[in-house]
Amino acid sequence: MTRHPYFIGFQTIVIREILRFMRIWLQTILPTAITTALYFLIFGGLIGPRIGEMDGFSYMDFIVPGLIMLGVITNSYANVVSSFYFAKFSHSIEELLVSPLPNYLILLGYLVGGVARGAVVGLAVTTVSWAFTDLSIHSPLVVITVALLTATLFSLAGFINAVFAQSFDDISIVPTFVLTPLTYLGGIFYSISLLPAFWQKVSLANPILYMVNAFRYGVLGVSDIPVTTSYAIIIAFIVALFAIALILLNKGIGIRT
Repeated sequence: MTRHPYFIGFQTIVIREILRFMRIWLQTILPTAITTALYFLIFGGLIGPRIGEMDGFSYMDFIVPGLIMLGVITNSYANVVSSFYFAKFSHSIEELLVSPLPNYLILLGYLVGGVARGAVVGLAVTTVSWAFTDLSIHSPLVVITVALLTATLFSLAGFINAVFAQSFDDISIVPTFVLTPLTYLGGIFYSISLLPAFWQKVSLANPILYMVNAFRYGVLGVSDIPVTTSYAIIIAFIVALFAIALILLNKGIGIRT
């Protein structure tokens, strides 16, 4: 059975993106696993006993979902922003743009690569967490869908960042000054029920809060946010960012000169 040329092109991008981060796994996967182990040792092992329980779980168990999501978010974003910007920098993106491959398939190819790295790192962090806890998954379906949707969202965000980036410094500005603060203020290490009423309302403006809480529900069965609300917000962001990314690609903004 002959495969459609479009499928071959899409498959080629996906395979290249996956091989790209797997070939340098010492830089793309291992550091997150080591960092997570340190989080467990410091926050879970040393600070956790002083904090006690949170939402009916030990502090060590409580932070597991957030740390897994932290790995998924940062790595799915980093994979696409670095890969697409390098394609711009080396002018190899021009070969894709002049090919008959539709722009939406080019976007999906990079998107799948980012999701794949987020998923692999998520599994690595989960494996590390089992060395410190013996958690059982409350809802596997919620865990899988939220992780994949979150990786999709931040892969799209990384793509948009790469489109506008004019230098290697530009691809680190958003992760440093936007993504990192949002992740650490997104309920990874605490429940927003501990915050004063005003700051609880402010926290609701942070989209990462919904992802972390939805994933925490999938793992522990508890959440500060209704799960349906979290799904709705995540999907809405995905639709909006996909539309923006495709428009930028179609217009050649930041790519064609």
